[in-house]
Amino acid sequence: MTNSELIKKAQHYLNTLCVVNKTRRVGSQGNQQATAFFADTIADFGFAPESIPFDCIDLKYGDVRLTASDQSYQAYVSPYSLGWSGKAPLVVASTLEALEALDASGKILLLRGDIAKEQLMPKNFTFFNPDHHREIYRLVEKANPSAIIAATSRNPELAGGLYPFPLIEDGDFDIPSVYMTEEEGERLAQAAQHEVSLAFESERIPSIGSNVYARKGGDPIRRIVVCAHIDAKDGTPGALDNATGIVTLLVLAELLEDYTGEFAIELVAINGEDYFGANGEVQLLEVNQGKFEEILLAVNIDAAGYIEGGTHYSTYGTTPEQADAIRRAFASYETIDEGPQWYQSDHSIFIQNGRPAVAITSQEFMHLSTYITHTTRDRPELVDPRKLVDIAKSLRDLIEDLN
Repeated sequence: MTNSELIKKAQHYLNTLCVVNKTRRVGSQGNQQATAFFADTIADFGFAPESIPFDCIDLKYGDVRLTASDQSYQAYVSPYSLGWSGKAPLVVASTLEALEALDASGKILLLRGDIAKEQLMPKNFTFFNPDHHREIYRLVEKANPSAIIAATSRNPELAGGLYPFPLIEDGDFDIPSVYMTEEEGERLAQAAQHEVSLAFESERIPSIGSNVYARKGGDPIRRIVVCAHIDAKDGTPGALDNATGIVTLLVLAELLEDYTGEFAIELVAINGEDYFGANGEVQLLEVNQGKFEEILLAVNIDAAGYIEGGTHYSTYGTTPEQADAIRRAFASYETIDEGPQWYQSDHSIFIQNGRPAVAITSQEFMHLSTYITHTTRDRPELVDPRKLVDIAKSLRDLIEDLN
């Protein structure tokens, strides 16, 4: 397979994931089609795919109708919120102290300012749940509003480039909520203590998602794992976040079609990195319970292949021998260089379980997080498929070196 042929295949895979399947939010038809496409394609290269399902929630929602004192306001349904319709007085809180002193029973609560500057981790999120997020949830539930309006700004560390971002994205939280920009929130705050009319439809739909584990060759209890998350936020094509990771796995699978090495290779499409319950990550933990020691090295690919800048890799807990092999493998490709460590993706699962890991992303990761990911701007036109082929080739070289 020539380099140009691999690049054409990478472009085809990218278009299939982002254009044909359109949405890849967990539990959606597009997400189910994407995992089936991954399993079917990787099987053509001699890998044995196993799709393991899990229960999840899909969503369906409509527009928000919000008025106060004959003025209309722009707002959006929080993902996985319950619907609501009614009229009630508006109360406002911008700090924990103000929220703690508030009785919002039978009222609509506007959260803005400091209390709404970070997207709240879901109540039952396993991997990262700061105490101050838990405290906000506790105080909101104590205040007991009929509905919540959140005025948010930018929070690239937790919400990507989306503005405004939903303060609450949690299928386990049952107070209906919507969100709006800071500017709309400042305007709406002038209606405090006045009656507000709020109506929106939103539905939680029971569904099924799945991880795909594709294995080949070698000793099954000595594994090299290469993974990428296949899901995307609702409303975004998710080209860089993270169709490019899945494309790289498929190109790597073809490069390893004749692999007969000492170690087993496991290519994993994880389904849930952008889902409130992280169900795919939870399942990955369950599947590897008591078996993490089998993993010699884990490689995670996320937000790679941006048209500007190069590719960065970073290492975590690797042995000196592994670190040398990693540097040798990547040194042959001028688009790839060593970069800073970062932890906002699925390699953290392996790190937290004591396994050596490599993370691969774009050099412009922070720019992507601030302006592109989780938005409609995350489109295939922002991807250079040649960089994905270089990553796949470097990983093939690494696997051969480690063998």
